[in-house]
Amino acid sequence: MAGDNQKSSLRKDIDENLKRVYEDALKEEVPDRFKLLLEQLKAKESKK
Repeated sequence: MAGDNQKSSLRKDIDENLKRVYEDALKEEVPDRFKLLLEQLKAKESKK
């Protein structure tokens, strides 16, 4: 039973850390280079 509690606790810690990393990634600004590439792609698509 103690092993199950340790696994459960470990999974909870992993879940919390993954959520934290994901939320931090969502808050990051998109690099200007990517914005430029997206604009170029949109312009190319609109010409078709």
